[in-house]
Order: sequence, then C-alpha cells, then structure tokens
Amino acid sequence: MKTCVSTYSLGRYFEELGLSGTIRKAAAMGFDGIEFVSGDWMRTANAPLIIQTACEQVGITPVALCVGADFLNTGGEIGRVRALVRYAKEMGVSMLRHDVVYSDGGLQFDQIIEKVAPKIRELTQYAESLGIRTMTENHGFVSQDAHRVKALIEAVDHENFGALIDIGNFLCADEYPPDSVNTLLPYAVHVHAKDFFVKSASEPNPGKGWFLSRGGTYLRGTVIGHGSADAAKSLRLIRDSGYDGFVTVEFEGMEDNLEGIKIGLDNLRRFWQE
Repeated sequence: MKTCVSTYSLGRYFEELGLSGTIRKAAAMGFDGIEFVSGDWMRTANAPLIIQTACEQVGITPVALCVGADFLNTGGEIGRVRALVRYAKEMGVSMLRHDVVYSDGGLQFDQIIEKVAPKIRELTQYAESLGIRTMTENHGFVSQDAHRVKALIEAVDHENFGALIDIGNFLCADEYPPDSVNTLLPYAVHVHAKDFFVKSASEPNPGKGWFLSRGGTYLRGTVIGHGSADAAKSLRLIRDSGYDGFVTVEFEGMEDNLEGIKIGLDNLRRFWQE
C-alpha cells in the first residue's frame, strides 16, 4: 500500500502552510503521496510548478486533482473540466477525480446516465490523450450508491474511466461500506479512507458538526477507525483484491486536523497489515 493525504484533510493548516509547506508537512508525516482538491490555491502564480518542485525536493508523489462537476445541470462542464485536465497535467499528477451530478432534476438515475455518460466518455478520451486517468467518486448524494456508480462506469464504458472508492462516503447513501466496496472493487482506480460517527434518525438532533445522510441518518466525520464505517473490514477487502495503488487519508472531523490525520494514518497502516 502507498499512503496519500488530501489537502482537504488539513483544513486551516493548508491555508497557513501554503502549497510548499503543505507538501513538506505531508512528507514529514510519512506519506508517500499527496492529492489536491481544487480551490483558491489554484490562483497562486505558477502553482503547478511550485507543486512539482516541492514534491521532487521532499520525494513525495503528486497523485491526483479532485474537482467538482455537474454534467446534468451546468452548461459548459466538458470545456471547463477539460481545462482542469490540462491543469492536472501541468501539476504532474496522473489522475483527475470529477463529480457527476449534484441534483437529479426530477429524473431517475438511469435517465441521468443517458444524458451524462456520453459527456464523461468524451472527457476521459481527451484526458487519456494527455496521460491522465479520470475517475468519479461515490460522492454528492445523487451518484453515491455503489450500484449507481457501477452503472455509470459501465455506461461510460471506457478503460480510462473508473472509480475512486471512498469507504466512508457510502454511509451518506445509507449503505454498509464493506458491501459497497465489494461492488466497486473491479472498477477501482484510487481509494479514500474516511470514517463517520452515525446516530439514528430517531434520536434527537445532535447539533453542531453533524449532517444528514440521504435517508436522514445523522453523520459526523471522525478519525479513520473511530467511527461506524467498519474501515478495517473495507481496507482488508481492498488489500485482498490485489489493489496496489494509493490509499488517501481523508479527515473531516471536529478533532484537530493534524492529530486526526496522524491517528488515521497509524490506523490505516495497522488495518492494512492485520
């Protein structure tokens, strides 16, 4: 297993450290790779060069660029994401994760697939010409269930397009993560390790820090292994499948970000070995 960390996981520390400082911090924490979530940092002059230079200096791999996208409800998405593919190429990453849709527009998911699959196929063909692998994550509530992501990937039907499996995000669609991981393993391109606390919808609203799953369950982000995602079982399934890519520590809890990342990384390594 090669370990990775997302800039998203660092929260305010990413802003405080800046691009170079964040990359140095990731390397110092023992990560093999780092992935970047699109944001204001992309306005930094020469950001792709800064990333490549800093990664080379500390011996860490720039892994992926993660961007938002809604191919159903937003016009011009193919052109916009094509530009982000070019940006990913400049950064030196080998993968780009894009979302698919944020609102169903009153359509059934099979109808959504009919509309967006040709656009995603066109995009991944372009990305392939630049040496960039594209993928979508179980993310954004609409395209979050394992069977929906699987159906989308099969409809796109292109070897350059696959799944970023986020083991925690299945809880947002009220699925048991290990079962959903099994469904998407044949399409795995990249993996996120994440965890959530879960409280029943029948309980009182727990307040700040919690949000609702699609089915109305209360969720709160936490350290990998501390929550209800059964991360250890999912990671063993991924390991036993022969997956040999990066596994990214994603943290969005209320604990201190650096502490949450450190404990999560330790648990990730232990779960993978046990």
